Amino acid sequence: MKTSSLLSVFLVCLWSSVALAKAQPSSVNVGVVLAMDSLVGRVGNMCISMALQDFYKDHPDFTTRLTISWRDSGSDVVQAAAAALDLMKNVEVQAIIGPQTSAEAKFLVALANISQVPLLSFSATSPSLSSTNTPYFVRATINDSVQAKPIAALFKAYGWRQAVAIYEDTEYGAEFIPYVNDALLEVGSRLQHRTVLPTSASNELIDEELYKLTTMQTRVFIIHMTSPIAARLFLRAEQLGMIRKDYVWIITDGLSTLLDSMDPLIIASMQGVLGVKSYIEKTKRLANFTARWKLYYREEYPKEIEIPPLNAFGPRAYDATWALALAVKKSGTRAIKFRQPIARKLTRNSTDLLTLGISPVGPRLLGAILATKFTGLTGDIRFPNGEIHDSIFQIINIIGKGTREIGFWTPMYGLSPDLNRTALKKKNGYSASVVDLRPVIWPGEPTLVPKGWVIPTNGVKMKIGVPIKDGFKEFVKVDRDPIHNELRVTGYSIEAFYGVLKVLPYALPYEFIPFEDSEGKMAGSYDDLIYQVFLGKYDAVVGDVIITANRSNYVDFTPPYTKSGVSMIVPTKKMLRGWVFLQPLTWELWVTTTCFFFIMAFVVWVLEHRINKDFRGPVIEQVGRALYFSFSTLVFAHRDQVKSNLSRFVIILWLFAVLILSNNYTANLASILTVQQLQPAFTNVHTLIKNGDYVGYSSNSFVQNLLLKLGFHESKLRPYGTVEEYKNAMLKGSSCGGVAAIFDQVPKIEVFLSYYSDKFTMAGPTFPTGDYGFVLPKNSLLLSDFSTAILNITQGGKMEAIKKTWFGKKIVEPDSSSPDTARIRLSLSCFWGLFLIVGVASFAAVIWFCIRFWIENRNSITLDELGLWQRVKEIARLFNERNSSHIFRKRKSEKEVEFKTFCALATMGSFLSFTASRKGHYNGAITPTLGSSASEDNPSIESLSPMDYSGDNALIQCRDIP
Repeated sequence: MKTSSLLSVFLVCLWSSVALAKAQPSSVNVGVVLAMDSLVGRVGNMCISMALQDFYKDHPDFTTRLTISWRDSGSDVVQAAAAALDLMKNVEVQAIIGPQTSAEAKFLVALANISQVPLLSFSATSPSLSSTNTPYFVRATINDSVQAKPIAALFKAYGWRQAVAIYEDTEYGAEFIPYVNDALLEVGSRLQHRTVLPTSASNELIDEELYKLTTMQTRVFIIHMTSPIAARLFLRAEQLGMIRKDYVWIITDGLSTLLDSMDPLIIASMQGVLGVKSYIEKTKRLANFTARWKLYYREEYPKEIEIPPLNAFGPRAYDATWALALAVKKSGTRAIKFRQPIARKLTRNSTDLLTLGISPVGPRLLGAILATKFTGLTGDIRFPNGEIHDSIFQIINIIGKGTREIGFWTPMYGLSPDLNRTALKKKNGYSASVVDLRPVIWPGEPTLVPKGWVIPTNGVKMKIGVPIKDGFKEFVKVDRDPIHNELRVTGYSIEAFYGVLKVLPYALPYEFIPFEDSEGKMAGSYDDLIYQVFLGKYDAVVGDVIITANRSNYVDFTPPYTKSGVSMIVPTKKMLRGWVFLQPLTWELWVTTTCFFFIMAFVVWVLEHRINKDFRGPVIEQVGRALYFSFSTLVFAHRDQVKSNLSRFVIILWLFAVLILSNNYTANLASILTVQQLQPAFTNVHTLIKNGDYVGYSSNSFVQNLLLKLGFHESKLRPYGTVEEYKNAMLKGSSCGGVAAIFDQVPKIEVFLSYYSDKFTMAGPTFPTGDYGFVLPKNSLLLSDFSTAILNITQGGKMEAIKKTWFGKKIVEPDSSSPDTARIRLSLSCFWGLFLIVGVASFAAVIWFCIRFWIENRNSITLDELGLWQRVKEIARLFNERNSSHIFRKRKSEKEVEFKTFCALATMGSFLSFTASRKGHYNGAITPTLGSSASEDNPSIESLSPMDYSGDNALIQCRDIP
């Protein structure tokens, strides 16, 4: 009895203890490592506390509670590491919120990987903290590398080509620069210079670096640094006069986020600055939280007069804490002692790192954090690849005491003035244009977009390289004054350069430097001259320089200021005019047309032979008549009448074809007769190659390489440099020490022909090449302005005036109607459709005639007992017979009588008058004639009575008139 009672009491006590244990929430230790004296640290601490209060208020049934252990990093990497080591070793925290900076995080992740304690940071943004190398680091904020693309989009929108990056010498500053450089390269821009400042830089050092930047061309600066050093930088820049017209300053997200909490004096020095800022949607929940936070801040810091604005780090700290609390609950994490690593042998001299234990729940808790999904204050919270991927950015403009929103950037649509979903869908893809942003107030308050660069203030002139030419000095001519040792450079290309300088909106100091050797000759080829720009010896090259793909690999070219191409100059010869009339048509078209004349003669003869007496008679007479009729249609001189409608149908189509052929023949013959009397001696490049002729080319040019590609042997090429050398070489000829032709650029050929157009001509095909352009270094800031200026002078007619000045009115323009191109012979392919129509119609008419012939004569033909030859003869006999029953044998016009006919009868001495009504006609098919002669078909007038002339409503009277 006693035993059973004791057992019952024991079970009741055990049940009570278990129920009590279940009722009491378990505690999970979590550490927080932040700089408590910084604004970000204070805001983060308060938001972490508020997050825990709100979380357990919304989830009162959760039996786990996060117990926070606070540690101050003091904004120092070593102190932050010591604080984290203390939390892991002594407190055995299961997770750490923080650290605050990227430099601190980079050291702490090593401890986290060893102890398997997840780090959850809401402010460490360095791209080097990747999930691959730091698996226990979870970033609850935006990676800095993401904002490189919106910055590049601004460069594309405003057309800036180069930039200077100014960043602090920390993990946060240095790791971002490669990403922004890559993003700029994608849009055709680049970082020209990088300025690194230590966080402890003195004002003197900042002034020194800023002064260096004022001597450079680039005026676009990308600032990536924390607020303390950035504030001093902008104050010094304003004092040096760098926050003014022509300057562009762009700040990154880390600084843009803290603008609301910066000193008004600092904001005043940043007027016109652009900023890229991660976007957090302004929801009602966020507004309520901000109001509560202000009350909480007032309770925590009652002595402070002003409450600082809530920056983006506060809501991100709130969401990071909420995510950790959810993960702890889902993973079932409990306060469990760290286990010591078995493989690590401990000694008396073991350091704290060697004695650091491993969290048994760390991997499970990390997996729960990465799988967490919920909607927080900053939007949808999830951690693919260990960090938040929400990447919408605001583009802001600092104006007055605050900022103004000028647009947004999204990965799918690029820049846009707002985030209206309907408007974004209408964009139809990514774009980055000025129209996608609202107007910006730039430094110095100008509304005109800065071009991003200026002429350097150090007074250095641009070094312009020019070629030294022995011939064709119309393009570039270099003269030296031996007395004053002054250089004078003139020519068509130089005048074009002067025209560009006049259009530029600023003065451009320069000096010409001839590319010459010690003897005053050209120091190499044009390729060598251009390569000097790549080497930095020249800042540009001006001259008759051809734009080629190979040269574009290491320099940039402006748009062409004149057209070019490569053709050949050849001697001319007299044309033989005797047979020029045969040249308009090809032989195939001549043969086809002639054949159709014979075909039409045969078709008309077949259709008219049985019913038209003009096509009857002896065979020779019929052949002559038919051929005469057919060929006379060429000049529309046919006089024979046709009786059959089928003939008329065929002849109408044939006359239409003849009309088209004759008109085209006449036009082409006229063009041949109006071209110049001289013809080129050669027109085919392959003929020169086949004959093994020598050819010339312009020395020191790329034309030699072109000729080698065309198939000329190098031994057959001879270089020449002047107009006189061209003339003498071609007059000698290939067999007498000269050349058969000379290949050169079309502008130089025009100059040559302006002197010798009576003896030589441009012939053969024009090989397309690059045109003449000016040479600039790769990614030159002058390229855009030079391009605009060249388009202005070429489209405005100024280049034509310069051309006439240097080449005179004798210049020979490339003529599309040159002898080779004017005599484009008409071929059969141009008219095959016309011949097809006429041929089909003629064939159909003959077939229809044969069908009618058979139907009309089938009863007269008895072919059953005849052989093949007899059948043919019988059909031919019937065909040769005249068809007297043809109803259209006499035309209606022969039956009609004029209203009044007067016939003089000389033999009778009288005058016979016939009158008839408009509808009157002869009864039958008879024609009265004068005189006594009469026949069966043609009775005399005397033999007819008035009744023979009667018709419908007609009365014809015949009487003698004295």
